[in-house]
Amino acid sequence: MAARKPVSLLKAKDNIAEAWPDEPSRFTDELVDPFLMWCVKKNSSDISIQSDRPAYNEIYGTLYPGTYRPIDAADMNVFLNKIYGPEAGARLASGNDLDLSYEIRPDRYTRIRFRVNITPILSRGRDSAAITMRVLPSEPPSMKDLNVEADVINAWAPRQGMVVITGPTGSGKTTLLAAGIRMLMERKRGAGKIVCYEAPIEYVYDAIKSPRSLISQTEIPKHLPDFARGVRNALRRKPNIILVGEARDRETIAAGIEAAQTGHLVYTTTHTTGVAATIQRMVSAFEPSERSERAYALMETMRLVVTQALAPKVNGGRVGLREWMRFTDEVRDKLLAMDFQMWPTEIQRMLPFYGQTMAKSAAIAFDAGLIDRRNYIMLSSSSGAGGGD
Repeated sequence: MAARKPVSLLKAKDNIAEAWPDEPSRFTDELVDPFLMWCVKKNSSDISIQSDRPAYNEIYGTLYPGTYRPIDAADMNVFLNKIYGPEAGARLASGNDLDLSYEIRPDRYTRIRFRVNITPILSRGRDSAAITMRVLPSEPPSMKDLNVEADVINAWAPRQGMVVITGPTGSGKTTLLAAGIRMLMERKRGAGKIVCYEAPIEYVYDAIKSPRSLISQTEIPKHLPDFARGVRNALRRKPNIILVGEARDRETIAAGIEAAQTGHLVYTTTHTTGVAATIQRMVSAFEPSERSERAYALMETMRLVVTQALAPKVNGGRVGLREWMRFTDEVRDKLLAMDFQMWPTEIQRMLPFYGQTMAKSAAIAFDAGLIDRRNYIMLSSSSGAGGGD
C-alpha cells in the first residue's frame, strides 16, 4: 500500500491551488489590478482569463483555478476595458488578436509588468475572448542567467552590422535580446544611445545602472505604426544601437539593412529555425527581381545569427539550446563570391567551423543529463525546433 503524503505537503499544495480569497460576485475596474497582483504573489507565470471558465494561474507548469466562478460576459468586458481600453471589443470583432503590454504600479518604486495577448474565441455559441498574461520579470536576466555560450557573448557586439536572433514562437528570443542589451549597458563604457522598437515592450531597463547609456523604447503599433517606420525614425535620432523587435516583412528587412550599412549596430529577430534557413528566409522576403541585390547587401551587413530553442529539462524547468554562426570577414567574402542561391548549403558546411549546430548543443545538454533522449533526438534532427517560452 502506498504511503500517505505528509499533511504539510498536502497543505502546501492546497495553498498553491487556492482561488482568490477576495473574489467578488462581480468584477469592477478597481478589482482587476488587485486580482492580478494576487496572481503574481502566487508565483503565477501565466494568467489565463477566458469567458465561461474560471481564471487560471499557471504555477510551475500546472494550471490552478484563480477564481471559484466562471468569468461571465460582464466580467470579461471589465477585464478588456481595463487592460486594453474601450475599443477592445470592436478590434476583436474585426478579426484581430491584440498584443500589448500591461503595467501595474502599486507604489512609486514598483512596476509589475505583463505581456498580453487577447484573442477572439467562440464560447458556448457566442463570440467571446481569451486573455493570456505572461508575468514579466522586473528586470532583464543576464547572459550568465541564461547560460549563454562564451562564443556567442564574444561575438554579440560588433562595431556595426546586423545581429539576428531566431527561433519559433515562444523560444525566448526576446529574453535573449534583452539579456544582450543589458550586457551592453553594463559594460564600463556603457552602450551609448539605444533605440528600441518592440511589439509589445516586454522588458524595461529602469533597474540597470548605466550612466553612459541612454535607452528609449517605442511600442508598435501604439507609438508608431510598424517596424519599418521605426527603423526610419531611428536613423533621424543618431543612435549607436537599434533594436527592431521583429524583421517580419520586406520593408523592415530592407530598412534594417540600410541602417546597418550606414554604420549602426542593428539587433532583430525572425521566426525561423536554423542559421541557413534564417538567411534564406530574409532573402526570400524580397521580390525575385531584387533578391540578388538585397541578398548581397544583407550578407555585407550580417555579423551573427543565433537560433534558440527551449527544451524541457529532466528535473523540471526548461533549458535554452542554441545554434549560432559568426559571419566573419572571411565567411562574408566567401559567400559574396558565390551565387546567393548556393548560400544555404555552404552555410551548413561552414557552421561547425564558425559556430555550433543545434545537434551539437543538444548533444552537450544530453551528455550533461539536462535533457532526455527524446528531446535530444528531436533537436538533433530538426535544427532549431523546440519548446515554448
